[in-house]
Order: sequence, then structure tokens, then C-alpha cells
Amino acid sequence: MRFQTPLVPAVLIRRYKRFLADARLEDGREITAHCANPGSMMGLAEPGSRIWLEPNDDPKKKLKYGWRLVDHENGHFTGVDTSVPNRALKAVLLAREMPELAEYSSVRPEVKYGENSRIDFLLSEDGKPDLYVEVKSVTLSRRAGLAEFPDSVTKRGAKHLAELQQMVMQGHRAMMLYLVQRTDAELVALADDIDPQYAAHFDDALRAGVEVLAYDCKISPDGIDIGQRLAFKR
Repeated sequence: MRFQTPLVPAVLIRRYKRFLADARLEDGREITAHCANPGSMMGLAEPGSRIWLEPNDDPKKKLKYGWRLVDHENGHFTGVDTSVPNRALKAVLLAREMPELAEYSSVRPEVKYGENSRIDFLLSEDGKPDLYVEVKSVTLSRRAGLAEFPDSVTKRGAKHLAELQQMVMQGHRAMMLYLVQRTDAELVALADDIDPQYAAHFDDALRAGVEVLAYDCKISPDGIDIGQRLAFKR
């Protein structure tokens, strides 16, 4: 998935109110960018970090920049926009390029299910049980090579796990798909210490038959694409 507008480099001044970030462009101008990430962004929002912004000239948008990447300046990047993985994943699912899910020809995003929820993707195929796929963007890394989820307490995430469990009980398939928006991760795990309740709900869902899949992403200032499967440690 290519970025619609070429990204421009900047230096992060501060991130605040969850969805706002001040940054300094290379020409010295200070601007405010939209930060499409409701999480804590632990380890990714340090003042002075090199970041990449996407400019826009949309008159409907108050902010003319969106924060897309953290540049770790060692050849690795982290994507901070939580909406990007779903857009990239949709293209892969429609093209049936993810081997684990290629048997499904029908891909429907944002289908209502559970209690006032929407599943990220509902996959269907004649003669097979429907597959409910919930996608989570993973950006936290506190140890070299290890990506963790979540980076803050997520009651919404626990609710999704319970609803996936219900889908399995109704005879469907259900899957948690963790998309790691980091290029330096080799393994995925849960951050039990950050949200023990989420971890408990995860274990309940796993015992009930909810499936787990993890993939990394190929990330550069040009775009973000789905990469290769990663091992999930539990």
C-alpha cells in the first residue's frame, strides 16, 4: 500500500491529547500533525525522534499533516497509524495472497456482530464456516526482536476477544490477527504485565478455539505492505 502523498521527514517535539503531535519540519517550521493512534505509543513518542509525516491539501481536514512513521535511524521503521494495516490487509485478502486465509473468496470489512461491534473482516466461502477476523496493530517493543500487544489497558480489546469466543460457540471460525507495524520484530507475545485482564481473556478465547495469526509489515517512507508470518509466543 503506497502512501497517497510522499512523506516528509520531521523531528517530533511532543505528542499530546492522544491524537495530536507537534513536529519541526526540515525547513524549521513547527506544525501540528494528526496522530491516528489511541494507544500509549510507549517508546515511540520521545521528543527529538525522527518521524515521517504525510501532507495533505484536503480542505475538510483541519490538520495538514498526518504522522505515519517513526524512523529508528538504524534501517528500521515503525508505523504508528493504526488504520494502515487494515487497508493493506484488505488488498492482500482480496487477492488471496495470505496462504492461511486464501481459501476464502468473499471478504467483507466492518460487518456488524456481537454487541454493537464490527468485525474487521468477515471471510466467507461456500461449504466452509464463516471466519471472523479481528485485526490488532502491534507497535510495542521493549526487548530486541520482540513485539508485544497491547501497549496500554484495552477493555475494548478484551470485549472483542469475548465476542470472537461467542462466534466459535455458534459454529463459526474466529481469529485474532496481530499485524506488527515494526520492521525489527521476529516474535510476537502478549504484554501480560500491562493488561493482565486482556491476557486472561486471550487465554479463555484460545481454549474456546479462537485462532491466532501474526504477520509483520514491510515499511518504508514509500508505503506499508504485509510481510511474512511471525511466531506467536504464549
